[in-house]
Amino acid sequence: MRIYTKTGDGGETSVIGGRVRKDDARVEAYGTIDELNSFVGQAAALLQDDRFKDLREQLAVVGQELFDCGSDLAYTPAAQQPYKTHAAMTERLEVWIDRLEAGNPPLDRFILPGGSPPAAALHICRTVCRRAERRVVTLTDEGEVNPEVLRYLNRLSDYFFSAARAANLKLRAEDVEYVRGARVFTGDTDRKNEQKQGE
Repeated sequence: MRIYTKTGDGGETSVIGGRVRKDDARVEAYGTIDELNSFVGQAAALLQDDRFKDLREQLAVVGQELFDCGSDLAYTPAAQQPYKTHAAMTERLEVWIDRLEAGNPPLDRFILPGGSPPAAALHICRTVCRRAERRVVTLTDEGEVNPEVLRYLNRLSDYFFSAARAANLKLRAEDVEYVRGARVFTGDTDRKNEQKQGE
């Protein structure tokens, strides 16, 4: 079986239900999710230490679920399909986030990507995930999109943020604080400001 088909040489590609330009908003959305999945694989490759067994297992699940998200977006609006991305997937992310945050140290300032190579890789996942979310929002202007994909991506970027901090903690690496900013995580506003950083 040949890998190349030559059918895309003219700048078009196939989606379920027809053909579109390769710069179509639908292709851009699921293509960015594919890009994110590549970074997830890279992050997992940096988490081979036994201390990261839970994170590796979670990222393996995320990789499968991102493929589900991309699959849901690969249909033209006219094509009928059962969606693969569902609310339970987002709810599981929330459980993982809560567990990670229960072990993470309190935040004092906004943080920058870095601290350790695994944490830096997970922050890249976080930012690419946010871009994928923006691409899906753009796609919603053109037709029906599974709303659970948006919910999943929104929560997934929060997961990457918490996972990055957990990775630094396990490696005894300090989070990189944004020192030019004020101390924003104090008192009852801690959780609200933490959400603002990743929103």
